[in-house]
Amino acid sequence: MLSDGTPVALVTGGGAGIGAAVCARLAAGGHRVAVVDRDAEAATRVAAECSGLAVACDVTSDTAMGAAVDEVETWGGRLDLVVLNAGSVGGQSGIDALDVAGYRRVMGVNVDHVVFGLNAALPALRRAGGGTVIATSSLAGLVGMPGDAIYTLSKHAVVGYVRSAAASLTGEPIRVMAVCPGFTDTALIADIRDRFGGFPLLGASDVADAVSSMVEKGESGECWFVQPGREPAPFRFRDVPGPAEAGAPPPLHGDG
Repeated sequence: MLSDGTPVALVTGGGAGIGAAVCARLAAGGHRVAVVDRDAEAATRVAAECSGLAVACDVTSDTAMGAAVDEVETWGGRLDLVVLNAGSVGGQSGIDALDVAGYRRVMGVNVDHVVFGLNAALPALRRAGGGTVIATSSLAGLVGMPGDAIYTLSKHAVVGYVRSAAASLTGEPIRVMAVCPGFTDTALIADIRDRFGGFPLLGASDVADAVSSMVEKGESGECWFVQPGREPAPFRFRDVPGPAEAGAPPPLHGDG
């Protein structure tokens, strides 16, 4: 146990890409960082670079996520920040010729892991007196992305879960947020990078900087967009219209 009051962070998918950049950014900012990844070798490499802890974990398993949280809390003496960043691309349209195994894989990594991670982390965060959970969604969690309905479904689910979880935890000193980056130059888009041509891509460090800003000043329930050349900020959701007042005429066709 290393606890001396230094904040402890757990980052899933920390062995590469955005996750590795987040680990480096948090370590530079004073966190002790636990690097959680299914690739034990990658986790060990990143953990060595930030003087942290490497944890090999299948994030799609609730028991494995629970064990990872327990290991990190025991190592650090506390848990203050959880970044649920592990993710998978869809790779199929999702509207015809459905690859069911691929669908289950994407939902397991992108959705189940966020649910399991939050549930596993809450007791430890409460023992620390509060904390922060940030899940990695995507711009595909805010708008439809043609050609990959399964990925879009999973990322919309993360946004909805985060907003609901934050509301459910109102009154507790625990923030739950989502980061929603645009296309980011990582291994996840390696096979399709040539399709982007001159389209501007984010770097992993851009997303890590946004996560750092969220830790510093984000409010629970927020979903921050990250786009090249723009300052990351909370996405402003439109309010849903309430019911019409009693006796009011029904809306005209095309209204409401």
